[in-house]
Amino acid sequence: MGRANRVVLAYSGGVDTSVCIPYLKHEWGVKEVITLAADLGQGEELEPVREKALKSGAEQSLVANATASFVTDYAFPAIQANALYENRYPLSTALARPLIAKLLVEAAAEYGADAVAHGCTGKGNDQVRFDVSITALNPDLKVLAPAREWGMSREETIAYGERYGIASPVKKSSPYSIDRNLLGRSIEAGPLEDPNTEPPEEIYALTKAIADTPDQPAYVEISFEQGIPTRLNGETLAPVTLIQQLNEVVGNHGVGRIDMIENRLVGIKSREIYETPALLVLIQAHRDLESLTLTADVTHYKRGIEETYSQMIYNGLWYSPLKAALDSFIQKTQEHVSGTVRVKLFKGNATIVGRTSEYSLYTPDLATYGAEDQFDHKAAEGFIYVWGLPTRVWSQKRRG
Repeated sequence: MGRANRVVLAYSGGVDTSVCIPYLKHEWGVKEVITLAADLGQGEELEPVREKALKSGAEQSLVANATASFVTDYAFPAIQANALYENRYPLSTALARPLIAKLLVEAAAEYGADAVAHGCTGKGNDQVRFDVSITALNPDLKVLAPAREWGMSREETIAYGERYGIASPVKKSSPYSIDRNLLGRSIEAGPLEDPNTEPPEEIYALTKAIADTPDQPAYVEISFEQGIPTRLNGETLAPVTLIQQLNEVVGNHGVGRIDMIENRLVGIKSREIYETPALLVLIQAHRDLESLTLTADVTHYKRGIEETYSQMIYNGLWYSPLKAALDSFIQKTQEHVSGTVRVKLFKGNATIVGRTSEYSLYTPDLATYGAEDQFDHKAAEGFIYVWGLPTRVWSQKRRG
């Protein structure tokens, strides 16, 4: 007896998700498989992917263009939160998963499916992100994960697919596993599994090698309105266009590479390479603008919130009560995070060299050491006495 009659399958066109189609039908008795490929600005033509799903046995093959939503509903809130997992990774891949889960749930409702499925294995983070997000959006939907249960090696998976007319992939000269969307690329596997091996230049596509970058620096001015990037060099741009243009100019100067040992949710340490040029610079610029426009206590308190927020995205809890509560806090902090940050790009470095805002809390007459100084220096002595009083009492008692 089958586990479901009609299933919507998250589909990428790769070996695992293609084999999921006949596997669901022949091993698990699913009557109808509808595939859903999400266009998140990965820069590839998805029509061949759509056709491959039909050739692999899908009754219907859907392509959802969700790039605009990906930027405005997922990337921008993460930028407002300065979301960096383990203070390094800007979550370019992780942010895509709750959106894909939402598309699956919506398609299941539209087409009357009683289950959704994905091709994640049991070792990665994505299975958690999909399963938990889908459950949060519709707890009545079954979630099927054939690749987590079939126990086949890659060779066996390819052979299984061939039995049902899925062409064996041309042997790839590249041993790497790559995931790409508008926000960046993640690269793993192959020689990169040795954490002591320097990443070869061939794995990069969005960022130039330092030797190939321009010999003159470039300056880019990024303008924000309430924590949302809106303009580059004074020109108002649509969200997707802004990311595309910034990816190009930042990557051209070799900025945006990350090489890290990452702690996966399932308890494994994984060596990961990321290219996220625009996203890294946007977070860097946004955080700097906050230093100009937020009070000290809000700035310091928000840092802890940002770490929790980043972990929640990484751990698949985008649709959760705590995340919703943190969103409210973050949105409140962004009311006056508007202004422009000037970034210098040169030989792999992005350096902030200027910032301005009509909501700036920086007061030149108080900060200056020149003749314009209006700070009351005499007030400092009484302030220090009161501020240091607990320490003084503690020291006296200890010595006494």
